[in-house]
Amino acid sequence: MKQLLKQLFSSFKYLSRLIVPAMVTMMMAISIFATPAFATGVYQIPNLTADTWVLDEGDILSRFNEGQISGSFQDLAEKTGNEVRIVTIRRLDYGETPESFAKGLFEKWFPTPEAQANQVLLVIDTVTNGATITSGDQVKSLLTDEIAESVTEGTLGAALRNGNKYNQGFLDVRDRLVAVLSGQPDPGPPEEKPTVQVEGTFSTAEDTSKNKDNSTAWVVGLLIAATVIPMATYYIYQINQPSNES
Repeated sequence: MKQLLKQLFSSFKYLSRLIVPAMVTMMMAISIFATPAFATGVYQIPNLTADTWVLDEGDILSRFNEGQISGSFQDLAEKTGNEVRIVTIRRLDYGETPESFAKGLFEKWFPTPEAQANQVLLVIDTVTNGATITSGDQVKSLLTDEIAESVTEGTLGAALRNGNKYNQGFLDVRDRLVAVLSGQPDPGPPEEKPTVQVEGTFSTAEDTSKNKDNSTAWVVGLLIAATVIPMATYYIYQINQPSNES
């Protein structure tokens, strides 16, 4: 009996050495198919520097266009004293909205009414494409609330509704804000032309479902392998053990 218990304990230790790596493999497999959700809060945004005009945390702008936009905003600031910043966020903290985030960041970067007076901040959450503009009192005589809403919904929104064209959208936003904040007539949002889609370039519901089923099948297969392989190995191990006869 003592010999049998000793053998069972030894077998359990051997089996545990097989199961633990299998479980690690299973968790890694699940993590591959899981979508990362990195949320951003105001506290994670770095302090403002003199050369910060575009903060592309959402990674949606090309380096070239980011440089073009930054250069235009710097020229605007030097000529008029009005300053514009654009911040893109991939995902906001739970319960946060583009409006609340923009307000919090605006107050973090410009803590006093005097510092806020000639500032404009545009924030977009790229998960929902929700965008908002927060500005100081001094620029509101040029950039009214009505124009600000038109910039996010009409100018930027037109490019996003036409295939999430972020680069084109922010170039259009730059042109319009520079014109308005320079005291020029508001050019307004671009005209949206209705388009007829001949052939879809996006995944259909059927394709999406198929891909989801394939991913699920992979995960299930790995889970089964993580269970069956240690058991089969243990079974082979037991067969190969010399018989203990009392």
